[in-house]
Amino acid sequence: MSVDKKLDEIFNFDKTADDCVKCGKCIPVCTIHKVNADEVTSPRGFIDLLGAYKRGHLELDKTAKDIFESCFLCTNCVDVCPKSLPTDMVIEQARADIAQKFGIAWYKKLFFLLLRHRWLNDLAFKLGWAFQTCGFKIKSDIDSMKSRFNLPMLKVDRLLPSLRKTSFLNAYPENIDNGGKRKVAIFIGCLANYNYRSIGDSLLEILDVLEIDAFLAKDQKCCGAPAYFTGDFDTVDYNAKHNIRYFESLGDDIEAIIVPEATCSAMLKIDYEHFFHDQPDWKARAKSVMSKVYMATEWLQNHTDLEKILEEKKQNTRIVTYHDPCHARKMQGVYQEPRNLISKNYKIVEMSDPNACCGFGGITMQTEKHHFAKAAGAPKAAMIEKTGADVVSAECSACRMQINASMDYSGNEKTVFKNPIELIAEALKK
Repeated sequence: MSVDKKLDEIFNFDKTADDCVKCGKCIPVCTIHKVNADEVTSPRGFIDLLGAYKRGHLELDKTAKDIFESCFLCTNCVDVCPKSLPTDMVIEQARADIAQKFGIAWYKKLFFLLLRHRWLNDLAFKLGWAFQTCGFKIKSDIDSMKSRFNLPMLKVDRLLPSLRKTSFLNAYPENIDNGGKRKVAIFIGCLANYNYRSIGDSLLEILDVLEIDAFLAKDQKCCGAPAYFTGDFDTVDYNAKHNIRYFESLGDDIEAIIVPEATCSAMLKIDYEHFFHDQPDWKARAKSVMSKVYMATEWLQNHTDLEKILEEKKQNTRIVTYHDPCHARKMQGVYQEPRNLISKNYKIVEMSDPNACCGFGGITMQTEKHHFAKAAGAPKAAMIEKTGADVVSAECSACRMQINASMDYSGNEKTVFKNPIELIAEALKK
């Protein structure tokens, strides 16, 4: 089947609903069903309701809104479905209708406004850094903090990433010369840019060792994933078109666009094409330019000599367990590459289900439905603690934020979170 025909079927709610054979294979793996065991909020429940909505048999009222916003979009159901029905994509389309009818909460609108304008985001985060001790309790490890106030996006009991004085993109020149043998662009992602800055710092250290020039692509905008999963398609359209134009202008000397973030990478090279299903010119442009996009470990493993260099470095005694982000393993097939690279210098102990969703689920899940995110994160925290790992790793800052919060709730103070890029950079220094 052609990609175009498949996309046409994806956005035909009736066809998706009719194709579901009600086999129930999706139920045991569904993240929301595990914490809210209701047939309505299960993949086949979602599909039935979406079909009824498309046929005009279901009113898009507040009850339907609550149901369609309860999905974590983890794609576990798609992974096990015998027909690979795209439940997540159909729900994303329904959420756009929800946003049109009910509007978007003011705090989400404000957040998405920041994601549209890099200068405004820079200003907001710089002011946030200057005054963060007024509104937050900073933990001894400067990477985390807790809010003093209970607000929609800030829960008083919730561990959050602390802010940085200078973002990653503003900390370096745009072009970094590491020998000129090859050149890649870096798409850093918002959390790594403003909060987990050591990810970008570590990526530059690795490229320096490999003598590969780095272009920081400072005019990049947020990939649009938070807005996409919330139904704010205007912001997605604005940011996606900007990024496509920008990456088209980079030239042939850029060998690849590497992204140390699973969600950003999946949005750029997979979801842009889905989003532009009804704008054929933009879909073709997205498909063309985003063919250069790779997750960082994926590209480093398959297109450089990094693995060989790591083999020559000393073994570290720390135990690492690896969590597979939903947008890495299930959407992009990236799961072995980070393990291959990490295992050269660290002992990897697998958790009982590394593929289980951590429970981040997007902006709505982290605000109005935070109780679901908290419940979904508890089993993952228990799995991590059971491994006895010193470090839990995942190539996704959304997972990092959620897992850190889940481990804090469970009282696990032993295990720290590191992006595989950070672990690799540390190994190269030995």
